[in-house]
Amino acid sequence: MPDTLDINAIATELNRRSASHAIGHLQSIRKALRGFERLPSRDIFTGQTIHDGWAFHHGGRTELQFNIGREEADGAEELRHGVAFSFELSQTLPDIDVLVPKARLFNEYLQMYPEQFADMRMWHYVRGERSGDYAPGAILPELVKPRVFVFLGKRQPADAIDYEEILSDFDRLLPLYEYVEGGGSERAVAAGSSGFEFRPGTTTRPASARATLAERQLNITLRHNLMQAALCQRLIAEHGAQNVRAEQPSGLGTLIDVALRVGNGQYWYYEIKTASSPRGCLREALGQILEYSFWPGAQEASKLIVCGETALDDGGAAYLRALQTRFSLPVAYEQITVPSDAG
Repeated sequence: MPDTLDINAIATELNRRSASHAIGHLQSIRKALRGFERLPSRDIFTGQTIHDGWAFHHGGRTELQFNIGREEADGAEELRHGVAFSFELSQTLPDIDVLVPKARLFNEYLQMYPEQFADMRMWHYVRGERSGDYAPGAILPELVKPRVFVFLGKRQPADAIDYEEILSDFDRLLPLYEYVEGGGSERAVAAGSSGFEFRPGTTTRPASARATLAERQLNITLRHNLMQAALCQRLIAEHGAQNVRAEQPSGLGTLIDVALRVGNGQYWYYEIKTASSPRGCLREALGQILEYSFWPGAQEASKLIVCGETALDDGGAAYLRALQTRFSLPVAYEQITVPSDAG
């Protein structure tokens, strides 16, 4: 199969476009994390890290690396983009000891935020042999060894490269990188100076018209997106589009599923979960939604709503009453009904 992807040209174009994205500050972030006196580079990728079949960020050989590269699927050439651990030994990486604790931190982050990259896939190479795709999750101990390459991200057809999608996905992966390379420290906001800034707007998600029944039932990302769209439509009808924001940055390096502005400086936060029971939704969501509101430097919300597909039962109602009365937590639960013809 002839190669049609020009990795050097793609990396150069990503460098050029990155100025308007958070990933464009990667080398400044590395400077702060490493305590460098000088900026290592002004670009994500450099001549030292761009190769014929792949490229990784400048300085990434001993790090969780932002990576693009050539892949083959069913005889078709594709471009991968995402983050990777390369356990291949080299002069720059004589052993993998520096990467082992970083793999542990990678696993911790995905355990804390299991839905953050649900639309992505993982795969690995062992001695050049590629695995199949699998859902994002912990890197197995048997993969943390020399001559293994582990990847988290997406692929695009070689003849339809979407640079903005790549850079947006890099932006989403940046908090993971900072957690791994920062030794487990998440991006912090100084107390009293919230980084929260409300800007109304909703994101158009992939339609579900072509989804099979199995995909509608089993694809967590698709179900989440349908629920988010239905919630946004209802809130816009009730409160106006100027007061609704999907994927609202929390100011803490995370995203709130939906934020509703209910008054001057007053907000309600909605966290959507796809578990089959209210109990499961509450269990998964409460830690996140409390963090959005009460972590030092956060914008406190006047109401925190966990959303699920099933109606709240008696047990869930009693649990919420206990949280409300004993701890004065402004928590609630709402059922989201997705129209049968959604998408």
